[in-house]
This record gives sequence, structure tokens and C-alpha cells, in this order.
Amino acid sequence: MDKIPESGYFNSNKFARIFLESIQEITGKGGLNSILNYAGLNFLIDNLPPDNLEREFDFSYFSNINKALSEIYGERGGRGISLRIGKTTFDDVLKDYGDLAGVGDKTFKVLPMQEKIKFGLNAMARIFSEKSDQQSMLLDEGAHFIYRVERCPICWGRDRQDHPVCYYMVGLLQEGLCWVSGGKEFQVIETRCIAMGNPVCDFEIPKKHLD
Repeated sequence: MDKIPESGYFNSNKFARIFLESIQEITGKGGLNSILNYAGLNFLIDNLPPDNLEREFDFSYFSNINKALSEIYGERGGRGISLRIGKTTFDDVLKDYGDLAGVGDKTFKVLPMQEKIKFGLNAMARIFSEKSDQQSMLLDEGAHFIYRVERCPICWGRDRQDHPVCYYMVGLLQEGLCWVSGGKEFQVIETRCIAMGNPVCDFEIPKKHLD
């Protein structure tokens, strides 16, 4: 695999550790080691990042791993695994951040569904923007929301693609929406991707949940 060079942009060690542990939960320890070896990240085998908020996990590491998933398991298989990794990552780390801690409050539970979704998505965007070098924001487009990533670790440095590749982020957003809505499922579609030559990665989220 052609390795993507380091970017100089970073995510926190804690987030990266959960990301790697999520891969191991889904593929097994041997699977994780094979993925890291294929991605040229052998130094991470049996050497996960420390459990702290220091920004030391380069965006290229995320991108190399996601590229490896699609090459090892094929486009369809890699997509499915990436979605599951994203969902597991949210369960294990993001919902514990302070910006999302208020979801269990009584005042939150009585909010209209659209307000709950807006709160949750804004909180997620704020967490990423403050705790990493990933820049995220939420746009209200009337019939739907756009969750925008302006500096994306998932597709950083990827060769030009003819389709969106940030499946991990789709899974993370889906699980976050399910959590803040009390178990509802929402369709999340990546409509623009930096790997396709777009200036940003956009994820379209309807305000109405799936039936």
C-alpha cells in the first residue's frame, strides 16, 4: 500500500486509542495487527497511544488505516467495518465528553426532536474542533442538517476517488444521533468528500428519523 505521509495535524491520543480498540473489538487482535502492518503503522502493534488528551496521533494514521480497510476487505467489506468502528468509537468515548453529558437531563428529554438532534450535532462538532485539529461545524439547511468537516482525518491525503470514503464518520454520526434521540435511527449520507476533490466533507442528515 502506498503510505500517506504525515500531515502535521493531530487527534488526541485518547480518541485514537478508542479508535484502535474499536477495530480490535470488531476484527480481533490479529485483525488489528494485520491492518496496522498493511498500513505501515507497525509501531502501533502492542503499543497503543496513551489514554490522555495530548494531540499526538497524526491524521495520516487515521487515513492510512481507513485506506487499508478498503484494500484488505474490499470496498463493500471495508465500508461495513468502518461503519461499525465509527459506531463503537462513539459508544466508548464521545458520549462521555462534557458537551454531551446533558443529554440525560430531564430538560433535554422534553425538547422537540429537532432540537435534540441540533444540540447533539453541535456538541459533537464542538468536541472535535476543540479537542483535535479536525474542524467541524453544523449547518441548518431547512429540511436537513449538514455536518461539515473542513479538515478531515479520515480521508486525509487520499488519492482522488470517484465516491465518498468517510464511512467511519457516517457510523459515528449515526450512533450519536441514535443516542441523543433515544434510540431513533437517521439516514446519514456523505454528499461531498475531500477525497473526491471537494473542499470539504459534508454529511447530510434529514431532520426526520427513519420509520
